[in-house]
Amino acid sequence: MKNKPTCYDVRGEIPEIYSGVPTFLGLPKVTEEEIDGHDVIVMGAPWEGICTTGSYTGCELGTKTIRSASIRYGGYLPEFDYDAFDYISAGDFGDAAHFPGDSAATFDSIEKKADAIFSRNKRSLCFGGDHSITIPMLRSLAKNFPGKRIGVVHFDAHLDNMPSFLDKEPLARCCPMHRAYDMEEVASIIHVGIRGPRNNFRGLEHARKHKATVVSSFELHQKGIDAVFDTIKETVLDKSDIVYLTICSDALDVSENPGGPSDFAGLTSYQLLSLVHRVAAEGIQGLDFVEIYPPQDHAGISSHMAAWAGIYGISGIAKWKINKEY
Repeated sequence: MKNKPTCYDVRGEIPEIYSGVPTFLGLPKVTEEEIDGHDVIVMGAPWEGICTTGSYTGCELGTKTIRSASIRYGGYLPEFDYDAFDYISAGDFGDAAHFPGDSAATFDSIEKKADAIFSRNKRSLCFGGDHSITIPMLRSLAKNFPGKRIGVVHFDAHLDNMPSFLDKEPLARCCPMHRAYDMEEVASIIHVGIRGPRNNFRGLEHARKHKATVVSSFELHQKGIDAVFDTIKETVLDKSDIVYLTICSDALDVSENPGGPSDFAGLTSYQLLSLVHRVAAEGIQGLDFVEIYPPQDHAGISSHMAAWAGIYGISGIAKWKINKEY
């Protein structure tokens, strides 16, 4: 493609979102009017709402650190032996405006940013931010694809399906999947990687009540990637017109996610990246990666991991296009 990321050219000048912050992979920085020229549009949602985990995490800084980490990488993956950017074009649309302490105004901003992408039938790759940013992304998806059945594939250690936080904050980071349950446009949801003592029985009750499928990390380790992918396909991919993939960093084991929540017995990076690529290759409309905590991520490992997940998602979308058109 003529617009391969600048990182392919060692002498190229890397575009910046902010001063000192590169675009994702050195992709072209795009305006709303330029979205039509691309297949995949990257955006950021640098929002941290009410903290449900005990202290400040700094996840609103993730859109900067993930982009900075990404500049080491390109679109060629030797395990698949193709370069995504030989088949698709992508651009970086920058970050949605955020308004500290005002979730309603921030979510409206994120939704409008996503509208510019989805209204043109483009694929989105969004970096957070805390997990509540999935709410406005799904709202935009429903608005711009009326009458379509939305399926949600959710990788996480936690169900994130509380009706509200402390009975007063329905837009908290522990609530996005319950907001998805509430949407009549969402036809099916699968939660993958669920585990550990930071869950409670009410979450599983909510999932069962709303007929969501739950796959624990233990089940994934025991049954393997192929079996879990088959479950994802049967419960969501085959029952949806539009698919949205959302990833919380703590789906990963803490050993591979030092800049995220401390949740053990999680997925390996191999398991997560394999499933992200396979799901994306079936055709997804959007993907987000959330809950990177840069102040705790001293070597930048979690930010690099988020960049990898984005690349594997883009590669999967390219594979979908290859299978469809070639």
